[in-house]
Amino acid sequence: MAGFANGTAMLDDVGSWFQAFAQPTVLIELGALALCVFLAWGVVTALGRGLGQGDSRSILFGARVVDGALFPIMLLGLGYLARTLLVAWVPLAAFKLVIPVLMSLVVIRIGVKVLQVAFPESAWVRPIERSISWLAWLAMVLWVTGLLPRVLDELDKITWKVGASTLSVRTMIEGALTAGAVLLVALWISAAIESRLLRSATGGELSLRKAVSNAMRALLVFVGLIMALSAVGIDLTALSVLGGAVGVGIGFGLQKLAANYVSGFVILAERSMRIGDNVKLDAFEGRITQINARYTVIRSPSGRESIVPNELLITQRVENLSLSDPHVWMSTVVSVAYDSDVDLVGRLLSEAALASPRVLRDPAPSAALSAFGADGLEFTLGFWIADPENGSLGLRSAINMAVLQALRAHQIEIPYPQRVVHLQSLELPLAAPRPMAQAGSELPPAN
Repeated sequence: MAGFANGTAMLDDVGSWFQAFAQPTVLIELGALALCVFLAWGVVTALGRGLGQGDSRSILFGARVVDGALFPIMLLGLGYLARTLLVAWVPLAAFKLVIPVLMSLVVIRIGVKVLQVAFPESAWVRPIERSISWLAWLAMVLWVTGLLPRVLDELDKITWKVGASTLSVRTMIEGALTAGAVLLVALWISAAIESRLLRSATGGELSLRKAVSNAMRALLVFVGLIMALSAVGIDLTALSVLGGAVGVGIGFGLQKLAANYVSGFVILAERSMRIGDNVKLDAFEGRITQINARYTVIRSPSGRESIVPNELLITQRVENLSLSDPHVWMSTVVSVAYDSDVDLVGRLLSEAALASPRVLRDPAPSAALSAFGADGLEFTLGFWIADPENGSLGLRSAINMAVLQALRAHQIEIPYPQRVVHLQSLELPLAAPRPMAQAGSELPPAN
């Protein structure tokens, strides 16, 4: 009977709402709504043009962050103001539908934009965005039809006892929504702080700001979770046991993971390795492109990327080629014939290195007679560069080609690999002549 009575009351509410919507005063509400849309559109368009993001398509569909989220927020505020002014003069009908729709749109736009800014390249963001949209529109339909209070009352009757606390389905749903809202706000603030800190930062300053932004995000998310648990009604003193269990788990099962996270913060705090540094770990050499909390990404000049756990960068020997000075020394070895002019060869090698714009003039290239090789004189041409992140193979190839052209132009021989083989003649002793057999003598029988 109670369910039948609730259904009858809901039908009466919907019927009365339709009757109010058929009144001529709805035109006044629609006119006020059109004025609110015009004002919100104009303000958001002007603000978007001032920020370089003015686009009508973005305002309608939320393509950008500022105008996509600001338009429904401003329209909702103007709608509340118009409803407050009209409620004393005309019976409301249209605004009973407009306000829930605008609130659902605001929730969807803010949730989607915060997730896109906080996790710009994550594949799981899209399903969460769709879930937020479906939940927001479902809540709007329940609100408009008058089912939302009744559904909440029914959910509040489904309870169970957890320790000294009594929880219900309604409490859990409200706590989950509160936790989601708090986490969205925390992610929004952390994304804004990170964008502000990382703007126009390079080198060591970029690494330090990255560490600060990671710490701020972790702190805000932690505070958000604590506030969400408090909103659900969970006693936070019970988390002490959970904290002890988590500590034991980190000490044993999560030892490597915890070590990588701690090592990541140590690297960012000490600034021993920074984004943009050229490092060599074991046999892999490249430039640091990312320093995350758990791992570091090193990109080689050939385009390969190595994901290195931060613990290895702390416990193993790492060669930082540009820690205190971004200049890197490179060399190439050239062999010439032994009868070549040594002074001329040294001058030609230095000029060939200076022909490349990437080679530094100070300190200048140097060519030294480094060894007397088996095939010729070996010269080592050394030079300095300031952009090792652009690769070394192409530069070394260009300098070798310039050296080859210079040596050929001056008719300086580049010897082929050669070996000298000495043949020594051996004089064998002559055998004694065998005596001739006399006539009538018998030769010994052959064996």
